[in-house]
Amino acid sequence: MRDSATQGIKTVLHPVSDLAAAKAVYAALLGIQPQHDAAYYVGFEAAGQHIGLVPGGQGMTSPVAYWHVADIEAKLAEVTAAGATVKEGAHDVGGGRLGLPSPILMGTSLGCCRTDER
Repeated sequence: MRDSATQGIKTVLHPVSDLAAAKAVYAALLGIQPQHDAAYYVGFEAAGQHIGLVPGGQGMTSPVAYWHVADIEAKLAEVTAAGATVKEGAHDVGGGRLGLPSPILMGTSLGCCRTDER
């Protein structure tokens, strides 16, 4: 196994059924307004983490934690070799980030995200 350590969980996406209500609750919880506010996604940057609200879940049934990695392709190769199933490859998810927003670990959602922060 190669040494391609993670940078930790820095992004958590939450499926929500009522985006306006969820935005108000998270703004109160985090004590800030969202940095990204659109009908398809609301995102907060708080304490070094990105918290995203996804209306309708877009296939998610529970929150998905994203492990940030320097080399997403290498990390995907490692987790696949260890037994994970990748249903869709990494792709641009906006803001210079490559992400893998689908379940890849035996029925559990495990996200990976690469940013230009290294």
